[in-house]
Amino acid sequence: MVHPDFWSDQDAARETIATANELKQWTDPWTALSGRVDELGELGELLEEESDPELMEEWAAEVESLASELDALELRNMLQGPDDYRDALLTIHPGAGGTESQDWAEMLMRMYVRWAERHGFEVELLDQLEGEEAGIKSATLEVRGSQAFGYLKAERGVHRLVRISPFDSQARRHTSFVSIFIYPVVDDTIQIEVREEDIEMDVFRASGAGGQHINKTSSAVRLRHLPSGIVVGCQQERSQHKNRATAMKMLKAALYQKALEEQQAEKAKVESTKTDIGWGSQIRSYVFQPYTMVNDHRTELKVADVQKVMDGDLDPFIHAYLREFGAKQ
Repeated sequence: MVHPDFWSDQDAARETIATANELKQWTDPWTALSGRVDELGELGELLEEESDPELMEEWAAEVESLASELDALELRNMLQGPDDYRDALLTIHPGAGGTESQDWAEMLMRMYVRWAERHGFEVELLDQLEGEEAGIKSATLEVRGSQAFGYLKAERGVHRLVRISPFDSQARRHTSFVSIFIYPVVDDTIQIEVREEDIEMDVFRASGAGGQHINKTSSAVRLRHLPSGIVVGCQQERSQHKNRATAMKMLKAALYQKALEEQQAEKAKVESTKTDIGWGSQIRSYVFQPYTMVNDHRTELKVADVQKVMDGDLDPFIHAYLREFGAKQ
């Protein structure tokens, strides 16, 4: 008969091995990079004493490569939040402004899809409400990939657009606002209690493309959590059951994020001297006319090529945010 302590010892051993492997994921890259720094330093000293143009060119390329790898390791160090490793739910809500703001919301959705594709992340459109004339009234994307939430949390806030509106017959300049919310996707390892009696469910016919079936059956689902007032919806699947399951996942993620924000609000009372980077803050401005500029108001990073940013080149802004705020969070 196996003694009960045997199993506890086995569990402890497995936990120790897991911890050691996790530490090695940090120490091994650092040790390797540190060794390369020493080697390149010694080679640089030799090249100062005896010039070799060909070797100097190779040395410079190695230094550039090393700097890039150190940069990547530094960014990884910024992604140590408890939820940074998780997938992300990204929701888009246009502000006041009608068609102009709704068009801006659709432009931002395209931008985030392009960014995710650049990084090899999977993107699934979970819910979308079309605008009457153009754009979208709301949308929810699930972005799946390593540390998706850790990166995308830099995008949480209000995004401001300044341009000459294509919907204005007098070609006047308009300012539009869209709120971006980011939630970590929670799984069964985190217990979020959602009681059935606290949920109201509405079913309706899904809108948009999808063939005859999607317009004939009430497969789309919208859930309302009565205690919090949170509303989520999903209409991407043909099955009402699947849409409800996805909506429940979205609701749990929203409740989890709400709980985190309440904790942060309590911290903010104590640490009132620190800058609050809240959901209602204007974090970035995108100016199309009379000049082109994307300006992040938190890090003061400015990029003149607005079209490149709209095509998904968000890394400079995300990296700048993580360097300034990642370690603090």
